[in-house]
Amino acid sequence: MAMEKAASFLSSLLGGGGGGSPEPAATVQSITVYPIKSSRGISVPQAAITSTGFRWDRHWMVVNTKGRAVTQRVEPTLALVQVELPPEAFAEDWQPTPDDHMVIRAPGMEPLKIPLASECATIYDVSVWEWSGSAYDEGPEAAEWFSTFFGNPTRLVRFKEESEARLTDPDYARGYKTMFSDGFPFLITSQGSLDALNEILKEPIPINRFRPNILVEGCHPYAEDLWKTIKINKLTFRGVKLCGRCKVPTINQETGIPSPTEPTETLQTYRSGEVLLPSHKKKRQVYFGQNLVCKESLSANGKGRIIKVGDPVYVLQSFSSTDEAPA
Repeated sequence: MAMEKAASFLSSLLGGGGGGSPEPAATVQSITVYPIKSSRGISVPQAAITSTGFRWDRHWMVVNTKGRAVTQRVEPTLALVQVELPPEAFAEDWQPTPDDHMVIRAPGMEPLKIPLASECATIYDVSVWEWSGSAYDEGPEAAEWFSTFFGNPTRLVRFKEESEARLTDPDYARGYKTMFSDGFPFLITSQGSLDALNEILKEPIPINRFRPNILVEGCHPYAEDLWKTIKINKLTFRGVKLCGRCKVPTINQETGIPSPTEPTETLQTYRSGEVLLPSHKKKRQVYFGQNLVCKESLSANGKGRIIKVGDPVYVLQSFSSTDEAPA
């Protein structure tokens, strides 16, 4: 009986059912797509899933004169770059016409329009982390716009899906692909985790500091750490790696101004590798959120690969502890 009670408690904590149909572990609270790497995201009511993640997510990237990715780590004011796409762009079967554009805005700058259905020249030796390849160059007007805004020579490039593939780290997720994300197609975290952090911080912060794709509500703080396999709208997601955080969460996403220490200093006290992952090597790394891949993204075709705000989240498999979770 004691074992059954313990199993029932663990099941409720993780969101699984104790027999019959499982109860939802959480509900999708918001979905965010980041068309340009490290720029502001777009909050959407639904998002279609492709072979590389959400459609339009990290589809574009700013690069320096060496073709290297420019992110908020080196240009915090990227947080001020706002992107708009046609609302219908987030429907599953929508295709852009020559009249459809991405509109980019930033303080002190005139709006920049990027056509969504035009041929571009190819540039080579574009790189992000360990990956390098070719990409489409969005042209001199976009280059001038970003160079003026940053005060440094930069260009805007688009991932070249027709000829390039960027695979996720096979040690964590073999065979999956992404575009210009840091490493994996999706990042999930929970409102409960943010609330728990904000109870400790002297100055609460919004979730945009952590830049998740999927924010869920209704679960215990950091429950998402233990989600090994979850289902959202009949789509199967695997938790493949706890998200080690860089300096970006210290950057105010409304002003582009970094904080010297927070929230990293507070997270270090209870979300470090030393605390969560005693058998791992990365003791000083702090973790917030879980990287995901979607099983259905491996198949070439398929209708209905979409998730929506309000969808229930079901936990099918869980890690027994954070120390078991990949990181």
